[in-house]
Amino acid sequence: MSIIKEKTLTENSLRETASRMAVAARTAPKARGADTFEIKIVEGDSIKTLADKMSRIAGEEDIPFFKRDAGNILDCPVVFLIGTTIRSIGLKKCGMCGFNSCEEKNKNPLVPCVFNTGDLGIAVGSAVSVCMDDRTDNRIMYTIGQAAMELGFFETDVCIAYGIPLSATSKNQFFDRK
Repeated sequence: MSIIKEKTLTENSLRETASRMAVAARTAPKARGADTFEIKIVEGDSIKTLADKMSRIAGEEDIPFFKRDAGNILDCPVVFLIGTTIRSIGLKKCGMCGFNSCEEKNKNPLVPCVFNTGDLGIAVGSAVSVCMDDRTDNRIMYTIGQAAMELGFFETDVCIAYGIPLSATSKNQFFDRK
């Protein structure tokens, strides 16, 4: 007879949820079909690396909630990462980034294109809807994305990122926090 412990079942389920989140984010609608995302699933020692970096940012920048969030992810077996590069979509007339055209915006490569950030928001919403369907505790955290970018977790020139830690416990650890 084989016995599988709940912890193993939970970790496998959370990994499967994160995989479905990746599909949901990738297939979310994007302006002009321009795909600017990079998606990662982080586990094990890499979560500790993220948490350590978040704690260092908390101390160096005097931002206590980075340390609080670092403590939250140490108890998670899986963290979902998603980020976007900044790339205009080539419109002749837009101006929503503050420039008259994508051509003018491209002379300022660090200014985000509103479509990149809007598409990222839609993708994040699609990803966390998978968590809702799976009854998985989660929280969207920019603190994780910031640490992941600074650590070089992304292979492309991702400039805006979020992390979504996943958990399955009797109480959602990401809310009612200190």
